[in-house]
Amino acid sequence: QVQLVESGGGLVQPGGSLRLSCATSGTSFSVHRMGWYRQAPGKEREEVAHITTYGFIEYGDSVKGRFTISRDNAKDTVYLQMNSLKPDDTAAYYCNAWNTLTGQDYWGQGTQVTVSS
Repeated sequence: QVQLVESGGGLVQPGGSLRLSCATSGTSFSVHRMGWYRQAPGKEREEVAHITTYGFIEYGDSVKGRFTISRDNAKDTVYLQMNSLKPDDTAAYYCNAWNTLTGQDYWGQGTQVTVSS
């Protein structure tokens, strides 16, 4: 059974930083494109960033220059380093794994990030 477990969310002041982690199990991590998405109350889920199996990275416009996605294939884990956080970054953040061989999609349970003074 494929599992994605996010951690690292919490309450932070504007301008602060957080690092999210997503540990995967039950599948071959290296064949998955990994991504982070977020959803704020009353808004649609949006892609924050993704990293392909080859390490190609794309970011959403609202986080470019502030967030950094990375993956450690040895640890089956993807990270999201979030700097210069703003109140608009407040949302539930979800980890996504897309199997490039089968097309199957997997989601974590989400971790809450709240940016507030």
